Amino acid sequence: MTNARSRLVPALIYAALSTAIVSSLGMLLVPTISREMDVSVSTAQWMLTVNLLVGAIATPVMGRLSDGPHKKRLLLVSLLIILIGSLIAATAANFTIFLIGRALQGLTYGIVPVTIALARRYVPAKSAQAAISSLSVTVSTGIGIGYPLTGIIAGLFDFRIAFWFAALFVVTAIIVVHRLMPEGTDTQATSTPFDFTGAALLGLGLGALLLGIGEGPNWGWVSPWTLGAFILAAITLTAWARLELRSDHPLINLHVLKNGEVMLANCTAVGLGAAMYIGLSISSLIAQAPATTGYGLAMPVFWAGFVMFPLSVGSFSANRLVRRFSHRIHLATLLPIGTAAMTVAGMLLWFAHTELWQILIGMLVLGLGMGASYAAMPALIARSVAAEELGSSVSFNQVLRTVGSSFGTAVAGAVLAANMAPDLHPTHTGITATLAIGAILCLAVFVALLARNLIARSRPVTG
Repeated sequence: MTNARSRLVPALIYAALSTAIVSSLGMLLVPTISREMDVSVSTAQWMLTVNLLVGAIATPVMGRLSDGPHKKRLLLVSLLIILIGSLIAATAANFTIFLIGRALQGLTYGIVPVTIALARRYVPAKSAQAAISSLSVTVSTGIGIGYPLTGIIAGLFDFRIAFWFAALFVVTAIIVVHRLMPEGTDTQATSTPFDFTGAALLGLGLGALLLGIGEGPNWGWVSPWTLGAFILAAITLTAWARLELRSDHPLINLHVLKNGEVMLANCTAVGLGAAMYIGLSISSLIAQAPATTGYGLAMPVFWAGFVMFPLSVGSFSANRLVRRFSHRIHLATLLPIGTAAMTVAGMLLWFAHTELWQILIGMLVLGLGMGASYAAMPALIARSVAAEELGSSVSFNQVLRTVGSSFGTAVAGAVLAANMAPDLHPTHTGITATLAIGAILCLAVFVALLARNLIARSRPVTG
């Protein structure tokens, strides 16, 4: 049993990493999909939108199910659905079928909360915090690995090969999970009725919210479609919150959000999610933009993906440092440290982004900040909530990261659309303004965290 448990954490990390790499198949391929499937670039962007929508809906559902007795079965079924989605995307005859595949791949967003719940249940207590931190940063590590792989495959072969590669990767993850995860049901988990009404309301509300955010720049922010999406989101999410607070078996126990550390992690997730997406998307755009724009590096897709590799190096290095010093540094302190690093990265990219070395340094520092922050958030939650609530609580944090990323998408899209040159590339002013917003977001989160820590330390200890 001890040997099996020693192999469990690497197996969970591999499963999470494989799906993180699958989720990175998108941004670099939008121009290729537009050309190969004869659709406009704005239409091709739906390969990102539908993936995000399904992920936001599936993540809380998978998080709640991971608190139940069938953790291994849930992980295997989820990986199988992601595999089917990869195969559909690889063989799609038209864009509609391709979108179905991308929708099924959206379950990748919910894998990390499931693996964290497995680690909390089966990993010894003294090693659980380090395992949870490692699993959390697989998202940024996977992006840093997935982008170069996507660029290499798309640059040398057809885009379909990238999805065939994703399918192969997921197959290996299924084999690893099947062989190394503990067999049988989790006898310590409580079997509670599933909150179908709560899941439906949350799914509809999040779907409407993310649809309005994602399509607002295209539809117009005051168009009936955008306003209708936001109104629907407000009504359904309010109804969902009221239902969850009264339910004996809620999809997400909103009462745990009253805990200061859980609230701290969740509020940080939204701001950093938006800032992270702005930094990644604009850096990717700069890498591939022509030199005539004044900022573009004119890199072919083969090399453009490597711009993200320092992100993976930074997040992995930060996670190692977090594991080494986690017993000496309070987890709540790690969040301001990580956010400070992301703020530095944002400022670097804001003022210096026209040379390759500047982008690479910015990505490295951004990865360091993401690694520290993303390691601290789920660990704070795990320390503050009961084991039977961990999956749903961590998944809600993941949902908030996704919502933050959607805000980042909308902000970047709106600013760039308002600063478009005649050659249909964003102007340097638009690029700089978008990077400035990302840096200011990071700075705002850092100041808020710093103020919260100073207030907490100034309070007299009672007892």
